[in-house]
Amino acid sequence: MDTLDAGLLAALAVSVLVAGLFVRLWRSARRSLSEARSSKQSLSTKYGQMTEQFMPFVPDYPWDPQRFRFIGSPIDGVQFEDDKVIVVEFKTGSSKLSERQRHIRDLIRDGRVEFEEFRID
Repeated sequence: MDTLDAGLLAALAVSVLVAGLFVRLWRSARRSLSEARSSKQSLSTKYGQMTEQFMPFVPDYPWDPQRFRFIGSPIDGVQFEDDKVIVVEFKTGSSKLSERQRHIRDLIRDGRVEFEEFRID
């Protein structure tokens, strides 16, 4: 084997090692980014759920906060007034009702809400 062949072989080996290192670093970076996004979403969800529990106590809340009961999912809660019961969903910014929440809203608007008493003897 002459010097040129040995140099090419060494350059090829170094190139393969560098490419392998690059692929490993790239995969690690993607995994870290995915984990960070997941963690951010989880924190955002937890923050939202905690905030929702305090929404009845903001100054602009139109009803008596002592009469609000937090549910959390699929709607935030129920407000009990003397003359009506109000299903409440808190939203901020540009957030929108989920498909499930829109379905519940439509059931209520269509009058498809019932009261049942269930007894255990």
